[in-house]
Amino acid sequence: MGKMFASSGILVLGVLLVSAIGGQSESIPCKLIDAKHGKVCVCTADYCDYLENPVLTDENEWFLISSSKQGLRFSTTSDKFGKEEKFTVQDYVEPTQETANATILSRLFDKVVASAFTFESRESSITRTVTLRLDRSKTHQKMVGFGGSYTGAVEYLVENFKRSELADHLYKSFYAEDGLGFNLMRVSIGGCDFDLEPWSYAEEEGDTVLSDMDELNAHDVTRVAQIKRLIEVSGVKNLLVKGAAWSSPPWMKTNNRWTGFGRLKRAYYQTWADYHLRWLRLMEDNGIPIWAISTGNEPMNGILFMYFVKFMSLGWTPQTQAIWLNDHLGPTIRNSEFKDIILFGNDDQRYTFPHWFKMMNRTRPNSIDYLDGLSLHWYWDEIFGNSFIEQTTEYAPDKILIVSESCIGDKPWQAAAPLLGSWERAEKYARDYLLNIKLGFHGWIDWNICLDEIGGPNYVDNTVDAPVIVNTTTFEEFYKQPMFYAIGHFSKLVPEGSVRIDAVPSNVNLDSVAFLRPDNKIAAVLFNSGRADLDITLVDSIRGQFVVNVPAKSIHTLLYS
Repeated sequence: MGKMFASSGILVLGVLLVSAIGGQSESIPCKLIDAKHGKVCVCTADYCDYLENPVLTDENEWFLISSSKQGLRFSTTSDKFGKEEKFTVQDYVEPTQETANATILSRLFDKVVASAFTFESRESSITRTVTLRLDRSKTHQKMVGFGGSYTGAVEYLVENFKRSELADHLYKSFYAEDGLGFNLMRVSIGGCDFDLEPWSYAEEEGDTVLSDMDELNAHDVTRVAQIKRLIEVSGVKNLLVKGAAWSSPPWMKTNNRWTGFGRLKRAYYQTWADYHLRWLRLMEDNGIPIWAISTGNEPMNGILFMYFVKFMSLGWTPQTQAIWLNDHLGPTIRNSEFKDIILFGNDDQRYTFPHWFKMMNRTRPNSIDYLDGLSLHWYWDEIFGNSFIEQTTEYAPDKILIVSESCIGDKPWQAAAPLLGSWERAEKYARDYLLNIKLGFHGWIDWNICLDEIGGPNYVDNTVDAPVIVNTTTFEEFYKQPMFYAIGHFSKLVPEGSVRIDAVPSNVNLDSVAFLRPDNKIAAVLFNSGRADLDITLVDSIRGQFVVNVPAKSIHTLLYS
């Protein structure tokens, strides 16, 4: 037995070495380091990891991108349908002290040896099984895309980078094809909590003609320039930018403050609608065409949660928002040159769905006809169940559904700060993406694309976590969190226009979602959240089947024709 295993190990070693050496591409691996809560990937001005999108050369070929708690970060493997033998995805192997100082070739040799001689131990450990059936004939929603938010906090951090190349790496990591392939972006109309101070256009009291909205506010000048640079260096082909206002200028509000229990004064309903139209023109004139706006960020903050929310907010009830939308914002936008822009409501939590929209229609019949889509914040998804969304899609079946804000650290029981290297936070992202996509959501926009080590800057210390954390001691490097890769397993190979298809696992050992892409290839996300390795028998309605063994605590993206 020992000789047979040694021979097979040497054979595998030879095959893997030839494959690794002969199959090099321009993809750049993660520079993995240990952090307090796990592992992160380091990017500097001179080095950052990227993964080129796979090119399938055979109709039976499949390609797998893998990340794991143990340390895989967008690791790649490929094989073919129809093979009887099981394909095993090798988990990350921690390098020894000796290999840490070795040459690239010797480290590769040692890693392959370690992988070859762990086959027996992995096969003898507990392994669960599941069959996943993909049926491309059963289709669901068409995806709009994935993205992140470019806040004042992001602007500040990027502006302080010591070298511009580091900013370019940040932009490409999220929006380039060999990054996460994002195509959506959320920006605030005026300020938000992730700014250095509250601000808006037209702050001068009584300025109903909005006299300063012909030029960018000083707060927006750098951010707009940075976004234009992002578009240039990332090569993103169709960036869809969604705007949302946190608050009107205080003089338009009943409490004359940025925050607290404050609503828009009826006298300024049309002024506030004009404000949105002027902002659309301003962004267009400055090279940032806007795809969508919403009726405002989290309207409940200025009505019920003013004792907890200390940042900019504007309170609405469903009734007042219906009047503003139906009588002012809707007609103003639809009768302008931006008549085709997407209008979203209501940028708030699950517990407002669908009651909010029903109450709007009762106040102004058919007022939500002005809305093309409904945008949700994920913060209470684990408390308020799927029925809130199911009832909403039944009531308003033709709306675009987007999660427009998500982050971790907002709850009293969560650390309100980055947990560098936390795989558990990555798993929360994976579970929620899978859940909401299967509920029919068409896209997802995460919150800040990057923050500092304490989860800011934020002018009210409303700190949270982010997919990328910047080292503000030096401003010379940033760290890609496990969350970054978890998000990427959905966004990277699922472009705009992909259609969700049936992906039905035979048991709870696997969670999955699959898509038919515009190029007629299949992309599927496979999530093994269990503590055991998992044998997945994937059965496609056209291509056939194969078996792949994936490590415990891992997430994968599969691509095939």
